This record gives sequence, structure tokens and C-alpha cells, in this order.
Amino acid sequence: MGVSRIARDCERSDFSGSGDNPPVLGPYAAHVDSQTDAREFLQSRRARLSPEESGFEFTGTRRRVPGLRREEVAQLAGVSVDYYTRLEKGRLETASPAVLDAIARALRLDQAERSHLMALARAARGDQADDTSPGRDLTVRPSLDWMLGAMSRCPAYIRNGRLDLLASNALGRALYEPMFDSAARSKNLAAFCFLDHRAKVFFPEWPDVAKETVALLRAELGRHPSDEAMSELVQHLLDGCEVFRTLWASHDVRQVLAETKCFEHPVVGPLTLALEALDVVADPGLTMVAYAAEPGSRSEEGLSHLSSLVTAG
Repeated sequence: MGVSRIARDCERSDFSGSGDNPPVLGPYAAHVDSQTDAREFLQSRRARLSPEESGFEFTGTRRRVPGLRREEVAQLAGVSVDYYTRLEKGRLETASPAVLDAIARALRLDQAERSHLMALARAARGDQADDTSPGRDLTVRPSLDWMLGAMSRCPAYIRNGRLDLLASNALGRALYEPMFDSAARSKNLAAFCFLDHRAKVFFPEWPDVAKETVALLRAELGRHPSDEAMSELVQHLLDGCEVFRTLWASHDVRQVLAETKCFEHPVVGPLTLALEALDVVADPGLTMVAYAAEPGSRSEEGLSHLSSLVTAG
């Protein structure tokens, strides 16, 4: 879906909740159906590939489905049509790593999508990617809190896979002022993005941020399909935002390591900051995110001004 289409949907979407009256979470949602998730993921990846770019000659015959046919994916992957059909129905439990790798190459999956496919296969076998469960209560060690506090010139926070903010430094809270001003007891980046009307102003590139946020949640749920808290969050967003429902159905996944993010801060104005996301190796499931401005830039001036306001306050 194009960014402009999402932007139009956003204008029509009725965001449930605001910074003043955040919606209340309902009961736990049912666990994810991994078989359905796998089927829809493979179908969506197949549908986006054209026969021509995959090396098949155009025959002029009208196709009944978008993208490649199942037999074409099977041919590219070197497996039988019957076997690939079984896999695309979500029956990934019998697929070996070599077969999954061949399917990933045939569908031209990127690294995030490849990892997601492997996670879906593990879920089909009843395995876990590792011994980390984002459903358990993860706490931030004091030494990590000290480190956040020492990063006085960089907004920084620590989040889990569900995008819950578990700890942040003073400048991080000042940067995300609209979210921290919210009456919501828990701070969640996805809930702020989709259920707080101020997010569309705070993020000038909101449609891109929305797509990225959904893709992060989709990848995390693929790794931990039995996490009830994640299922509850996703169901809450599905119920509360039409745009989220549309993006969730795309089955896009992504990983975040480094990127540039734009903000329209209510106090210091526009900021363009470099983002670095670092996994906390000693605490699997936690990620430290820090922002920095380019030296000598307008954003550095704005961030310095924000820092001075934090210090003065």
C-alpha cells in the first residue's frame, strides 16, 4: 500500500482514544493461529512478485491471481507443486532449513522476512526461537538505568519486543513529551502511534512510522506467537484503528538497527535525529534505543535547547 493511500485512510480513521482519555484494554485475545499466519504470509509474498522479474516469460494469458503461481514458486525453489502447496497452507512443520531457505530465495525475502519465515516454522513445530519470552515481566537493571541517565545529550529509552517503554532518561521523556503526558498507565509506542491523535502531528512522516510499527509487531508476534500480552495489544489495536487493521493484513515484517526519524516537537519544533537500536545482550528481549543529532545542524540546536529546558526544570 502506498504512503499516500495510508495518509488518506488516516484522515478518515476514527482514532479511539486520545491523550486525555486513553482507551482501556479489554480481556486477553486468543492466541495467534500460526498456521493461518504462515499461510497468509507466504501468499502475500508470492502475490507481490511479477512473473517477469522472477524470470518467467510473459505468455499473454490473463492470470487469475496476482503475482506468481504456486507452481512457479515451486519451480524456483526446486520442490514439487504438491509440497509447496502444503507449505503455503501453513503446514511448515515438516520443512527443513534447506527447504525454507530455498523458499525464501524464490520469494526474494529480505533478512527480516526470512527470519519471520523461520520463526513461523518453529512455531509450527511447537519450538521456541530461544528461551526468551516477552510475556514474562522484564525489569530494567539499575546499571542500565544509570547508563540511560549518563546519556544526558542523547534521548534514550529501553523497550521490549511489544514496544513497551520500560525505562527512559529525562531527555527521552522530553522528546516523547506527548506520549509521556498521556494519562495511560503504561507507555507503548504502538498504542501512542495508532490511538493518540497527537501522533500524526508528532511524526511528520506518520504513514511511514505506522507501517514500520506494525511490521515490528508482526515480526515479534511471529517469534512469540503464544505471548498473551502481545495478542492483547494487537487485538486492542485491531479493534481501535482501521489503519492498523489494513496494515496488519499486509503481513510486512522488519527489523530496526539504524535509521533516521523526524519529529515535530511541540516545544522545540522540527527535529531530524539518527536512531540506533541495540539489543541488550545480557537481557534478551530488551532493546536500547538512542537518538543523536548531526553536529552543527538545526536539529542539534533544537535538541540542545530541549536538553537545557530539562536541566532547568
